Amino acid sequence: MLKDKIIALLEPHLENDTFFVVDIQVHELKTRTNITILLDSDEGIKIEECAKISRRLANEIETLELITSAYNLEVSSPGIDQPLTLIRQYVKNVGRSLKIHLKEGGEKVGTLEEVKEDGIIFLEELKKKPKKGEVVEPVLIPFTNIDKAKVQISFK
Repeated sequence: MLKDKIIALLEPHLENDTFFVVDIQVHELKTRTNITILLDSDEGIKIEECAKISRRLANEIETLELITSAYNLEVSSPGIDQPLTLIRQYVKNVGRSLKIHLKEGGEKVGTLEEVKEDGIIFLEELKKKPKKGEVVEPVLIPFTNIDKAKVQISFK
């Protein structure tokens, strides 16, 4: 499968696990193949780093004649609109506000306090002000209960 071959070519360019793969999509169309690779790192990834990896990968694809027809190769970072999919992405975003869609329905907005092996410690923002003396405690939300989690942008 083409996707597996691309992953194998990509691995040496991730600089000893400095960068990690968030997603790879390969769409083989009639006239061309579209390859989209989303990379990230614990400190974020710069456009120059994406471009360098893209050039190296394209060179290897052509040298090995992995794709002989026309193709588009896009290597970029996941945008802020992309959901968190890896534990490493959650760790990177500790302290930030998240919007979580739960598998059983409903959503929560609050702060990502901590990341555990099996889930996240989450402090939900209440829609109503807590009653006097009422304390809001962070809760563990297992990864298995999270359908989608996105970082919320604050313009404050």
